[in-house]
Amino acid sequence: MTNALTTAAAGFGTGLSLIVAIGAQNAFVLRQGIRRDAVLAVVGICALSDALLITLGVAGVGAVVVAWPGVLTVVAWVGGLFLLGYGALAARRVFKPGGGALLTYGDAAGSRRRAVLTCLAMTWLNPHVYLDTVFLLGTVAADRGPLRWTFGFGAAFASLVWFAVLGFGARLLSRHLAKPVAWRVLDGLVAATMIALGASLVAGA
Repeated sequence: MTNALTTAAAGFGTGLSLIVAIGAQNAFVLRQGIRRDAVLAVVGICALSDALLITLGVAGVGAVVVAWPGVLTVVAWVGGLFLLGYGALAARRVFKPGGGALLTYGDAAGSRRRAVLTCLAMTWLNPHVYLDTVFLLGTVAADRGPLRWTFGFGAAFASLVWFAVLGFGARLLSRHLAKPVAWRVLDGLVAATMIALGASLVAGA
């Protein structure tokens, strides 16, 4: 039992250290959380996607993917162009604000649909997600031998905790973002993050 708890804790710590880093996915979850827009759906997609990818990594799928390096190149191009496009839209909101206020961002159904589709793209078109979950966590988990699934569970739980805290905790910042200028600053940070990551993906593809 002690070994299992220690292994799960190690998986939790390793997973958290990889997830917490500022990235496109985190920036998107933060913005959705502040706006209180489709937060449960976004958090669920991120956590479940990570759990699935971590499961594939622990199962050893990473070694199979290495045999087709072209797959990650395609993902890098598509994901990079997507992030550049999303970053451009965020930058446009900085210079032409309209709908940045918390409760005036389109109809609820359309907003939720956009949020879900964007979150899926942010998650599955980002090769860094595969590198962190399938390859890196999968490799570290393999060293745990029979306890590799316990390690993977700890990493997946870390993902759930982080995205829940980020998404639902972000609403605490909403009162500080009541003014349009605050949203322009936030969109500026989101735009810079997305464009930088998109450019790095395209350049490295």
